[in-house]
Amino acid sequence: MTENAPQAGENPKPTPVAGESTQQAPADQAAPAAAKTNWTLASVRFGALFLLFVGIAVWAYRTDYLIRYKGTPFQDSRYGGGPQPVPGKVECAYYDVGGEGVAYHDSDANNSGSGALNPADGTYLNEFRKGEGVDISYTKFHDQIDNSPFNVVAPPENQLYVGWTEPGEWFNITVRAARAGNYTADLLYTSNRGGTISIDVNGKPAAGPLAIASTYNAADPLAWRQWHHWNLALALAKVRLGPGKNVLTVHILTGGNMNLAYFDFKPATN
Repeated sequence: MTENAPQAGENPKPTPVAGESTQQAPADQAAPAAAKTNWTLASVRFGALFLLFVGIAVWAYRTDYLIRYKGTPFQDSRYGGGPQPVPGKVECAYYDVGGEGVAYHDSDANNSGSGALNPADGTYLNEFRKGEGVDISYTKFHDQIDNSPFNVVAPPENQLYVGWTEPGEWFNITVRAARAGNYTADLLYTSNRGGTISIDVNGKPAAGPLAIASTYNAADPLAWRQWHHWNLALALAKVRLGPGKNVLTVHILTGGNMNLAYFDFKPATN
């Protein structure tokens, strides 16, 4: 009898096949590995469902707001109407039609610009929306009112703008985005004492508070012209817009006494 021969009553050990391991994974190690795999798959599925739910909720909120909103895009004899296109310059003076509490909120019912500072003489610019509470004027190049050497940037002549702004005031602008995505906006403005604004998109906060740098310049000898030093705030705001129709709400938060001409929206690069 050789040393390795099995004794009577013993089962012979199996001869391993070349390339096969003689070690077997215990059952109590395989179970946790399977559980971990199942948990990972469940987490991925949950994450995907959560993102889908969020996307549906955002879409539903946006759709519901646009259905409930009673304002309509501005139009007149010179502007054909419809939502203002984005990308592009969105004119503040073309805020929506709908009146106090719907398309805008102003601290009083009088237009301090059209029909007041600018006399009601039958001209388009002097009487622009004079029956509404939002205060509106336009740039004038006589007597170096809006074309003075104290401008940071030169505004266009006869540029309409929303002025005499006060904290708590707001106005809505309906726009139409060429495609869904993030957009940045430059702002053409004046501000003799600085302040902050914010922007909502479809009833939800989207950007702000946004600091508006003062355009006050002590070198200007004319006190009244401190309201007419124009500047361009580059990439002041970044907002995400859905495809097609969106309603922007511009809020005056602090400071006031700002003149807001237009927001120039461009696709964000990052």
